Amino acid sequence: MGEWSSFTAVVRGLCLLYVTNKYLGTVAITYGPSMLPTLNVTGSILLVERISTRTGKLRPGDVVIFRSPETPRKIVCKRLIGLEGDQITNVVDPQSGDRCETIVVPKGHVWVEGDYIYNTKDSRNFGALPYGLLEGRAFWTLLPRKDFGPLTPKPE
Repeated sequence: MGEWSSFTAVVRGLCLLYVTNKYLGTVAITYGPSMLPTLNVTGSILLVERISTRTGKLRPGDVVIFRSPETPRKIVCKRLIGLEGDQITNVVDPQSGDRCETIVVPKGHVWVEGDYIYNTKDSRNFGALPYGLLEGRAFWTLLPRKDFGPLTPKPE
């Protein structure tokens, strides 16, 4: 009888872990230059909550994680710039000029961009992101230790 109670406790613990990870929050590891100076190029560990994406409580300036529209197995971290119906003006190709274009974010989509515009693959490349690809909102930096603390929205 003792074996079954231990097994049941392990199964319950795994179920709780799954529900927490899937619906409440998770930990994300990010790396690369696209979010400099907000995130570390060699890697940052972030706490991500999943409730805001489900309730529609995201706002421009939030750092979000989402499934890449080009490589669905890849999770990407960028800054939310605009929600559906917002007008976004951005530099088309920051490497070779300052030509700007204005886009209206379509219904059911959001616009995301990396903080370091010279080395990022974001909505300027793949267009507006379907809202369904959003996985969560990063709200706290755990590592590196020097960046420990809340991730605040970028001021407009």
